Amino acid sequence: MKKGKVAEKSPLMMEMQPGTYFWCACGRSNNQPFCDGSHKGTEFTPKEVKIEEVQSVFWCRCKQTDNPPFCDGSHNKL
Repeated sequence: MKKGKVAEKSPLMMEMQPGTYFWCACGRSNNQPFCDGSHKGTEFTPKEVKIEEVQSVFWCRCKQTDNPPFCDGSHNKL
């Protein structure tokens, strides 16, 4: 699977409420780590994420993770 453009070289920790979110996979969104539709015309599509309960999430912003949409430390190798 092709990896997106590096948006930031660090994850973003957020306290998330239950709901459905769309993680930006292309790295082009101006609303990182979430999709704003900037992937249109590319091979990328956002990843749908369902959060069932309030929890802290480390969202990947480098787009190099092997566990999308979550950070796996890949930014440390950039």
